[in-house]
Amino acid sequence: MIFTTLFDSYYLDKALALYRSLERVADDFKLYIYAFDDKAFEVLCDMNLEHAVILRNEDLENAYPILKKIKQERSKAEYCWTCTPVSIEYILDNFHEDNCTYIDSDLYFFSDPKVLFDEINSADANVVITPHRFSNSLKDKRLQDRSGKYCVEFNYFDNSENSREALSWWKERCFEWCYHIYEKDRMGDQKYLMKFPQLFKGVHELQNLGGGVAPWNLAQYEYTGKSNELSPILREKSTGKEFPIIFYHFQSMRYINHNYIIIRSETHSKKTKDIIYRPYLKEIESLRKELEEKYGITFYVAQSYASNPIIKFVQKYILRFKMKSISDLYDLRKLRT
Repeated sequence: MIFTTLFDSYYLDKALALYRSLERVADDFKLYIYAFDDKAFEVLCDMNLEHAVILRNEDLENAYPILKKIKQERSKAEYCWTCTPVSIEYILDNFHEDNCTYIDSDLYFFSDPKVLFDEINSADANVVITPHRFSNSLKDKRLQDRSGKYCVEFNYFDNSENSREALSWWKERCFEWCYHIYEKDRMGDQKYLMKFPQLFKGVHELQNLGGGVAPWNLAQYEYTGKSNELSPILREKSTGKEFPIIFYHFQSMRYINHNYIIIRSETHSKKTKDIIYRPYLKEIESLRKELEEKYGITFYVAQSYASNPIIKFVQKYILRFKMKSISDLYDLRKLRT
């Protein structure tokens, strides 16, 4: 299983949690990591991660000089999104892997992703896209209109002609336009994926419900009270189908300050939240302590994604306090050891 991800030192805690989760659940994997600043590169090299290959952002910029110009025109997040297709293409070109799967650095694996690759092999797929799995509610239909049917979180490409054609097309579209702006056919690097099934052969939509559990679909599931080794088993409310979580996408969490976080889980079930979020938050706090004590890395609270200054201000100083459920608020002091 060949993966790639990219991040800077601000995401080191999440990325290391991702790596360690894979170490716990997977017998055989390789993770190509693009460090997007010097501090991240130095720390990752010092850690000597057995299953990781550490690369620099400059490796991509040297291979794709247009990125240097784009970097000046887009926000940090928008630039990272632009780099998603080339991060995969660079691995296929320069390391001659049979396939490569992009994974977001804020994923966390609760069980072995081999079952997902078994599905890919059974489908004889060249490209895999992962659906958001929004519900049919009016609110979720609006979300899909904004963000697209598919999520850039677990995106598999093999080295076939079908795959390379799709990957090259996605790369060129991201070079042309990749902004945190919601348009009819575009939003970041993500809505481009909706055209894959119509434009290219060998495209498979991931079916396993355990691949892609996230805040935007968690309300459709409930914790059964059972676990499969390290993974909680969820039940789909509409069908009664039970399944273990393969990976969870810990997006949308917002720190109020260094002691409190709003997880924005989109479910009111405290039992479901706790079984997923508590172990992750505990590991993140442990990693932050390790990174501060050993490398002097601390993490700021405010986050933003957009290049538009007004939207950026709202994201940094208003949205981080948005909370739908009081049980989404966690006291991190209780999780620190």
